[in-house]
Amino acid sequence: MAITAYSAWWFLPFVLPLCFYVAFTDLSRMKITNQTVLVLAAVFVLVGPVALPSLDVYLWRLVQLAIMLVFGIMLNAAGAMGAGDAKFIAAAAPYVALGDLRLVLALLAASLLAAFVTHRIARYSPLHKLAPDWKSWSQGKKFPMGLALGMALSLYLILGALKGA
Repeated sequence: MAITAYSAWWFLPFVLPLCFYVAFTDLSRMKITNQTVLVLAAVFVLVGPVALPSLDVYLWRLVQLAIMLVFGIMLNAAGAMGAGDAKFIAAAAPYVALGDLRLVLALLAASLLAAFVTHRIARYSPLHKLAPDWKSWSQGKKFPMGLALGMALSLYLILGALKGA
């Protein structure tokens, strides 16, 4: 992995609760809040200089945020994804070492599949009665992507902490 274990351990305690919160709010309200996305970005801005090996790496990671924000805005405008999803992806982008991009895409694909199947099983089983007011149960074909996005970022950082460079 290109991410260092040192970096992943620095980010993990701050990012993991945010990922859980994103999954919860997207499941319950079909919304990833702006405040959560701003906190995710702020954590990187504040912790990044300590967690990353150099100022150059830190600044390039901030460029990743900007690039993903532009792509996310375009995808949202095209109707391909929700605004919260686009903003979360942008705020999560600087946590990813560029050398791990293929790994992150694989984690995202696996997370999407696992989250979709799990959500649909829960939705059509008695499990949904544990949280009957969750908005995601009644959204038709719409899917709470925050569940998969939060899972993918969490798994990446956990793997980085355990197996990172």
